[in-house]
Amino acid sequence: MLKYTTKRLGIAIFTLLIIITITFFLMNAIPGDPFQQSRRIPPEILENMKAKYGLDKPLIVQYFKYLGNILQGDLGDSMYYRGRSVNTILADSFAVSGKLGLMSITVGAGLGIFFGIVAALNRNKFFDYFVIVLAVIGVSVPNFVIATTLQYLFASKLGWFPVSRWGTWQQAVLPVTALGFAYIAYIARMMRTSMLDVINQDYIKTAKAKGLSGTQILWKHTIRNAILPIVTILGVAVAGIVVGSLVIENIFGIPGMGKYFVQSIKQNDYTMIMGTTIFYAVLLIAMMFIIDVLYGIVDPRIRLD
Repeated sequence: MLKYTTKRLGIAIFTLLIIITITFFLMNAIPGDPFQQSRRIPPEILENMKAKYGLDKPLIVQYFKYLGNILQGDLGDSMYYRGRSVNTILADSFAVSGKLGLMSITVGAGLGIFFGIVAALNRNKFFDYFVIVLAVIGVSVPNFVIATTLQYLFASKLGWFPVSRWGTWQQAVLPVTALGFAYIAYIARMMRTSMLDVINQDYIKTAKAKGLSGTQILWKHTIRNAILPIVTILGVAVAGIVVGSLVIENIFGIPGMGKYFVQSIKQNDYTMIMGTTIFYAVLLIAMMFIIDVLYGIVDPRIRLD
């Protein structure tokens, strides 16, 4: 286990370094600069501002200086939100994005697994066809289309929920549904397929021959084995749903990481772009590692070398 953990940690660090390097140099290749909206400021002041953020130094010097700051846990100060550090902005905004993402993945995974199980147990019946149609819609329709449709129907027309903002459970219903809908459909489809595959396995027939009840077979053998593929994708889904919340947060006016990330791109806020990218990369890499370990726990036949 120690050998496996060390190996995975080394791969994770190397992957993160590659992401940081590529993002840093691509970001600096973008036309414009963080102070392009400040052309009326005297050139002397602009030079002082560039010197403050180290933009007056060669690019390779900026790169290694930035790596040194990252090792100290310092992501720098925002170039657009003056007087605020990237660390502070990420800490405040992730509290909102994390809550939205956690609620969405809980709804998505919970309903997806349930729909998949019921669909498999009722193959070629109404609910099975319903899940298939749901899966096609969820995979085909972008979440921003789902979001605007929900706003139009349940906020503008019916008035059941607020159009935007964040804070109360009523304000959370539409963005959570919009963000989690694709995962409900995707997980339901995967769970249905996995269940049908497990149901036809020889050990299920053996369990029936031994006289085990349908409930015992369902919980101890069928669901436990069918859920393994779902566990595998949950780590990526958790990170992906936070990343996917960028558009949803802007549509519903939610003060999460999406708001700052989109704004930082518009304003060429280098430090904010880098900080957000690094945060998402760390989140995804960490989730992948956790899922690898959980996979071994869920299925004792798997051994981590």
